[in-house]
Amino acid sequence: MLTNKTVVITGVVTPDSIATATLSAALHHGASVIATAFPRDLEAARAVVDAIDPSVRVVPLDLTDRPAVDRFAAELSAQGTVVDGALHAVAFAPRGALSGSFTGVDSGDVEVAFRSSVWTYAVLAHALTPLMSRGGSLVGLDFDAGGRAWPVYNWMGACKAALREASRYIARDGGALGIRSNLVAAGPLLTRAASGIADFDTLTSAFEATTPLRWDPTDAQPVADAVCFLLSDLARAITGEVLHVDGGFNAMATARPA
Repeated sequence: MLTNKTVVITGVVTPDSIATATLSAALHHGASVIATAFPRDLEAARAVVDAIDPSVRVVPLDLTDRPAVDRFAAELSAQGTVVDGALHAVAFAPRGALSGSFTGVDSGDVEVAFRSSVWTYAVLAHALTPLMSRGGSLVGLDFDAGGRAWPVYNWMGACKAALREASRYIARDGGALGIRSNLVAAGPLLTRAASGIADFDTLTSAFEATTPLRWDPTDAQPVADAVCFLLSDLARAITGEVLHVDGGFNAMATARPA
């Protein structure tokens, strides 16, 4: 499905992440993969990637540092690398932006969450678009669960709403170049990112009670498979969309009957 394609996978750090599952799936489908990790996570990311395929490059990259992202793209360009797709698997919010008072949150916490989780998607698109001479596919990770307001998640929920709009505008601007932008809205997964959300079991319990299909919060593979589909030519006429991989939660009005 991804043979002869070069794909950039950002945010690799732990074995249980969507980024790592996507890296493994993309290799399985024939892609050449370039992985990036936040600089302080580089050693951990290299260990994770080496366990999958030691030949995969792991590059230190902070997506909130625009000059660093531009240098990364310039290095790829100098090497003659043509990029066919990229997964944006980067998000962060300080704890104060995730729980407690929604209206009482410190503005600095909101700015960090927005910069890390939304603005970086645009930064990545801006940097890689010139390398997508054959067209390409950008994929980001969403959690919208039908646009509901949750007892937890707070400003990250607002950031994900903003990410959906950002993806649509990137789809608008990239279309003439054959570049697509889509999001995968995943159900709750027990990853390192989830560990920063207080009362995360509120989300998993709601999915357990509601999804028509069984949702396994320890299995990122269905999400990775959907990302690979969107990176592939099978999705060549899809852009500006949000593909839900959530066991059907978003389609349900209430919990399943007992």
